[in-house]
Amino acid sequence: MAGRRVTDQQQISASTPDWSREDVRRFWDPGPKLLRSIRRYQSARDRGGLVARFASKYWVAVHWFWSLVTQSELHLNCQIGGGLRLPHPNGIIVHPSAEIGPNCQLMHQVTLAGPVQLGGHVDVGAGAKVMGAIHVGDHAEIGANAVVTKSVAPSDVVAGVPARVIGTRTQ
Repeated sequence: MAGRRVTDQQQISASTPDWSREDVRRFWDPGPKLLRSIRRYQSARDRGGLVARFASKYWVAVHWFWSLVTQSELHLNCQIGGGLRLPHPNGIIVHPSAEIGPNCQLMHQVTLAGPVQLGGHVDVGAGAKVMGAIHVGDHAEIGANAVVTKSVAPSDVVAGVPARVIGTRTQ
């Protein structure tokens, strides 16, 4: 099973979004539905016009509902690359000026505090806190409950409090 996971990881791009990762797969799928509300709000806002104005208000209400259900705070104006996965979207807090690259994954109770920049295909473990004006490189992995206060190089695996490099992700 571990060998299969590494093979799957090798195929995930850090630059080309895999939009199928955000597909709503069943009626009760809070992570993708929260993302969909953000994407559709931003699309309506960018279109402009009277119909788009009403549509954006609708998507604000939908976003509010899914934020309440998940107890998460992903702002409507966040810069989120395509293919973001929120397998357990409970308690995720993302600062409005944070930037999330394509094909990232945020587990439950993750906090991105401040103008954090996640590169492409960054996996952030449950309960991790990434704080400050830092950059996390492509294909990096942040362990569960890590507290990241310094920039992370591409493909580094970090863990601990404060987070330190414990390995390198093979690509």
